[in-house]
Amino acid sequence: MSSFRSKLVRAGLGALAGLLAAYTALAVAELVAGLVRAAAGPVTVVGGAVIDRTPAAVKDFAIRTFGENDKTVLQLGILAILALIAVGLGILAMSHRRAGAAGVLLFGIVGAAAAFSRPDSTGTGDVLPSIAGALAGAAALYVLATKAAPVHAPDGQPGTGGWSRRGFLAAAGVTAVAATSAGALGRYFTGRQGQGAVASRENLVLPKPASPAPAVPAGVQLKVPGITAFSTPNADFYRVDTALTVPRVDAGIWRLRIRGTGVTRPLTYTLDQLLARPLIERDITLTCVSNEVGGPYIGNARWLGVPLADLLKEAGVIPPSRGGKADQLVARSVDGMTLGSPVEDVMDGRDAMLAVGMNGDPLPFDHGFPVRMLVPGLYGYVSACKWIEDIELTTFDAYDPYWVKRKWARKAPIKTQARIDTPRPFARPTAGTVTVAGVAWAQRRGITRVQIRVDDGPWQDAELAAQAGVDTWRQWSYRW
Repeated sequence: MSSFRSKLVRAGLGALAGLLAAYTALAVAELVAGLVRAAAGPVTVVGGAVIDRTPAAVKDFAIRTFGENDKTVLQLGILAILALIAVGLGILAMSHRRAGAAGVLLFGIVGAAAAFSRPDSTGTGDVLPSIAGALAGAAALYVLATKAAPVHAPDGQPGTGGWSRRGFLAAAGVTAVAATSAGALGRYFTGRQGQGAVASRENLVLPKPASPAPAVPAGVQLKVPGITAFSTPNADFYRVDTALTVPRVDAGIWRLRIRGTGVTRPLTYTLDQLLARPLIERDITLTCVSNEVGGPYIGNARWLGVPLADLLKEAGVIPPSRGGKADQLVARSVDGMTLGSPVEDVMDGRDAMLAVGMNGDPLPFDHGFPVRMLVPGLYGYVSACKWIEDIELTTFDAYDPYWVKRKWARKAPIKTQARIDTPRPFARPTAGTVTVAGVAWAQRRGITRVQIRVDDGPWQDAELAAQAGVDTWRQWSYRW
């Protein structure tokens, strides 16, 4: 075999060995995460660390470009980078087995550090998936590199320069089968972790509201093809958050704490205790601050929940305008996310709530089951905490929540905006009258007028659909 061909074969073997070692590491890590905690898997914790350290401008770009697939793109990117590094370590291991294995262990340390640094870390147990995966991957790479080492002639004669094809292929096959089995077992255990949460949601029966939503007036839905429906189905409601793995919380063991500055009576609630209280039902439009002009990150749903101001009053909280000590409410999610809302806004009489239902059903997992917070008139990043488990009263001077630490505004009232739903961009309408239509919103203020201008012509009043309330969007149309 020529020297060049021999080097090429060794590089190919090294690349394959590295990829198999990485596959083994991830599979074993998934198995251990399934036994410990699904959210402690190395891809999840490293991905979360990347999200936490990504500049806000890059996050906005990812949301605009990839939409709700931004997290999938991030995970695929992490796997692609890991694959490239694995190929490099595998090639290195062909000449320096210990160095290649040490490189795999180094990545395990990185994963463990990321797991330990996550805001939702439960302690040292979260580092086990990364460490166990790295040890298995390092061992696999060392064995495979050994099997691919040159074969020496008997009686101490110089090596032939060949390699044990049968030995390497056998080791590679065993490694692949073992890793696949470990990964499958890990997915099984991960699924079992979420069974209690799934069952608790399926068995949850929402009580009737003490204060039902006002009847939606006739005429809120215009008969215009292509316009957004007044009510957004749960499956179509936008999702923007930083959770790589959607938390699946067992409602039976879920608890909510209310504590902090100005709280004279710290409180803890179970879901059953919240459901036993008088509930309100309201149609409320939510929108994301990252929603660009004409963007899709807005939706309207009928929410069922507990008035948040009532809970705060029972805890002894007084709004700042009446001499209260706390001006910021920090909501914490089970995954460690923190959002800060102005206490004054939460307690000024608007329908701020801890929502338990969405369009007649228990909250979907993607949208915060078992309980999420929402405050009409505020962008989601300062009010719409999903999977909430802790409410701390504090001040804006004392604490910066997640997005404020990244230089976002502390207070974020929703701005007045409108969107054209039809005609769609790049549409080619036929000659004649064309109906231009869409939605407009200005939560807490309502929409009283929408105007449209074609090219450089005058502004013309559009026709408005019926207004369901100041906290919902309003449809409009214009015959052009």
